[in-house]
Amino acid sequence: MENNQKNNSIFESLSPSKVFVSGLVIGILVLCTIGFFILLGLYLNNSTPAEASADSGNVAVVANQPDTQEVSIGAVDEKNDNIRGNKNAKVTIVEYSDLECPFCKRFHATMLDVMKNFDDNVRWVYRHFPLDSLHSQARAEANASECAGEQGKFWEFIDLIIEVTPSNNGLNLAKIPDYAKQVGVKDINKFNECVSSNKYASAVNDDFLDGQRAGVRGTPYSVIIGPNGEMVPVSGAQPYSVLEQAINSFLK
Repeated sequence: MENNQKNNSIFESLSPSKVFVSGLVIGILVLCTIGFFILLGLYLNNSTPAEASADSGNVAVVANQPDTQEVSIGAVDEKNDNIRGNKNAKVTIVEYSDLECPFCKRFHATMLDVMKNFDDNVRWVYRHFPLDSLHSQARAEANASECAGEQGKFWEFIDLIIEVTPSNNGLNLAKIPDYAKQVGVKDINKFNECVSSNKYASAVNDDFLDGQRAGVRGTPYSVIIGPNGEMVPVSGAQPYSVLEQAINSFLK
């Protein structure tokens, strides 16, 4: 008889309130487990999504066969776009990025290697894609970078910001004027006025809208453009080898 009683369901020995609490705890554990695997999937995708539930429909370049596709991005404007490298380069890489995105921070280092190793064969076009729901500071930092660009220090400024920010809104915005001085912005009063007036808000938003039309769902997102207008989309912080393979396919 004693053994039979021990084999009864554990819930029969609990009061209704304890059964409720036990069920609640189990439910919370299940939700936590689901959340963990969702976050793990986002991390492995190497990009910060525009929305937490966004479907990553972008096409990543694969190492053995880059696929060319037509992507609806705005034409490169040599007067208004921020361009690094030889403006007459055979290959163009247009990057949509967020200065507070941790994956963009990683990809920025990769792109610096690309520019160093491919010399005059590649030009890098940087366009802003601030993920407002995740990084509320990103637009302010994008505007500040354009203000630095007024004085010829756009690339130096974003290089430094990406280097010093911990990402995910970790940058101290109060230090932005100091960073501008550090990269050689001469007229700090002009820079501060530009920042405080949010002078380039419209230009930053134009980049963002251009990215939306291109199908950007997360950052970083890049499009490699060949000499004849061929396009290879690259989603996420892909490694150097992936970019190298795609670029070389256009330089043959």
